[in-house]
Amino acid sequence: MSKRLMVAVALSTALASAPVQAETLRDAVEAAYLGNPTLAAARARQDGLAETPEQARAAGRITAAADGAVGYDRFDYDRGAGGTVSASLPIWTGGRVSSRLRAAEGDVAAGQEGLRDAEAALLTQVIGVYAELLYDQQAVDIGKADIALLDHQVAEAQARYRLGKATRTDVAQLEAQRASAGATLAAAQATLDSATANYRAVVGQDPGPLAPPPALGPMPATLEQARADALTANPLYQQSLRAADAAGARIQEARAGSAPTVSVGGGYGYDVRLGGVGAGSSLRAANLGLSLHIPILTGGLVASQVRQAQATQRATVFDAAAAGREATRSTDAAWAALAGARAQMAANQAGVDAANLALGGVRAEYGFDLRSTLDILVADESLRSAQLALARNRSDTIIAQAALLRATGHLDLDAIPNG
Repeated sequence: MSKRLMVAVALSTALASAPVQAETLRDAVEAAYLGNPTLAAARARQDGLAETPEQARAAGRITAAADGAVGYDRFDYDRGAGGTVSASLPIWTGGRVSSRLRAAEGDVAAGQEGLRDAEAALLTQVIGVYAELLYDQQAVDIGKADIALLDHQVAEAQARYRLGKATRTDVAQLEAQRASAGATLAAAQATLDSATANYRAVVGQDPGPLAPPPALGPMPATLEQARADALTANPLYQQSLRAADAAGARIQEARAGSAPTVSVGGGYGYDVRLGGVGAGSSLRAANLGLSLHIPILTGGLVASQVRQAQATQRATVFDAAAAGREATRSTDAAWAALAGARAQMAANQAGVDAANLALGGVRAEYGFDLRSTLDILVADESLRSAQLALARNRSDTIIAQAALLRATGHLDLDAIPNG
């Protein structure tokens, strides 16, 4: 194989060969999962929210307290102390505890779906910065390979000029193309530096050479399946449904404000005189009984709270309907984007293969004076553009896959393949 053909082949395979020990998308996702502060904050908030059902249950459990006091009466010159132990157990709360518990459990379920969306949002962000950085790394590699090819071509044109087989114009055209390629590479390097900073902010570590990731998935087979998945697994839609359930329970909680309550309670008290007349004497008391509380007039408070809870519940139902529509819309948009990216992938790959073959043929014909320098410049520019288009398309495909998985509620760590 000639040296010129070897250079052309190296340029065409710059995107296909992954670096040894390259960092994978799975590596980036796992690093982000461990150290991303936004996700850690979302998890901490969910941990706090998960305590609310226990707090709701506490309103129906027995409670006990101990009180003590010591004092001095300056008129009777008495000093005394006393202590009391009391306990109370709700027997009937009119539905207050059960409805409050259902509302709290609905809040926790909604929060869990929100956390799931926060994780999906982080994955989307990681995949986005990974895909952009991967493209920028490939753009720099393409630029470097292009410069290596042009350097060889300039040297060859200069040698032909010295032999009288080329003009100074031929050499100048190639030198101008080489200078333009250098400027393009400098711009690509600046973009790469910016993408590296974005990657570091999201993932939490400096990137190495990135490996092109395999396809995410599994992906829905049809658009109808994708839409069905969106309405059963989209976290934002499911969150809105759980919020509507919690709001419905709060209507019952508000109505319970007018219901009677029954509780059993008891106490034991002990008072002792420490000084003055009768010092050392004590008084003991104990009690046990049922307590009934019936709200008769609340000044319209309960009725207002019920109306407020009903209005809030209606709002959450409308929010759920809007979230369902948005889940379907985002699924349709992601499906269209992915279908377009896949179609472009085949076309761009064919374009790279054809441009690579054309450049090799033009260079071979140039050696026999059958092609001009301009033909080489055009073929070189076509190959570089085709390779950049393919690299861009590969990154867009990964981003579109992530968008579709997020819309259908399946973007999690299991959707990121190893390797």
